[in-house]
Amino acid sequence: MSITDTPPVVRTAPKPARKVPRKPKPAPGSRKLSPLRLLGSGIVWLFTAGNLLVLYWLVTAAFKTPVEIFTKPFALPYQWFKQGKPFRNFVYAWNNAGFGDAVTTTVVLVGLSTVVTVAVSAPAAYALTRLGKRGSNGITNFVAIGMGVPFQTVIIPLFVVLSKLHMDNEYGLFVVYVALSIPFTVFLLTGFFRSLPDELEEAAAIDGASPVRTFFSVMLPLARGGLITALTLNAIGLWNETLLGIVFLHDQAHFTLSRALFTFYGAASYQSEYGGLIAGVAIVVLPMLVLYLVLARRIITGLTLGAGK
Repeated sequence: MSITDTPPVVRTAPKPARKVPRKPKPAPGSRKLSPLRLLGSGIVWLFTAGNLLVLYWLVTAAFKTPVEIFTKPFALPYQWFKQGKPFRNFVYAWNNAGFGDAVTTTVVLVGLSTVVTVAVSAPAAYALTRLGKRGSNGITNFVAIGMGVPFQTVIIPLFVVLSKLHMDNEYGLFVVYVALSIPFTVFLLTGFFRSLPDELEEAAAIDGASPVRTFFSVMLPLARGGLITALTLNAIGLWNETLLGIVFLHDQAHFTLSRALFTFYGAASYQSEYGGLIAGVAIVVLPMLVLYLVLARRIITGLTLGAGK
């Protein structure tokens, strides 16, 4: 071969054209004008409108006379405002239903029950997430079974046992509140502790922290959102509880608000004091409604965080 000869040209196969990534399919129900989405939105809005209508009726009826309640159910209150006594129904309910003592009993009983429930459930939930395969061991499932047992089915055995122990009073009701609230609270907090990374515990162990100190100094502050959510949901549920209060509370001086309202219902109905009765319902319902409205975003965020993993 001569030096003047040119080397052979090596031809390479052309690279295939790069495919454009396929556009992901939209999630079910996320398309515009989806029939399922329209149906679901319509049901949600109808449910919301119905609840707002009931709330409007409750608030306005609490300021009306019995005649106005039945003849003008959705009109604004007028008669008591005209006479210069707009809060007459609330004063009547407060004085005749014994709400003064009931508020104290309810705040103390619900507050202590909620705090003790969370104080017991938080370490239990943390331990369950660190035993075996996280969050899926048999103990966790056993605790969750307690959520599916209707408390109405155990009222009679509880009453018999607590009566023999002379605890068929507010002290026995406190024990029942805590016992019945623990399964849900443990199940809720398990999701929060499961979402916390193991690296935090490993770093604390390297620094020489004991498991107890790691829990109180590292993990518990990080689960603050879950603790607030658990406290709020338990407080709302126990505040509105009525059946257990009827069974275990017999001394009128230690009635809860819902128990006092139940007793007040008979007297108010007999005297046709429907305005005072509705005002009593408002006194019981509105505090928890305001609490939920104030903490709604934190509660929703906490529930979403707990379901993150």
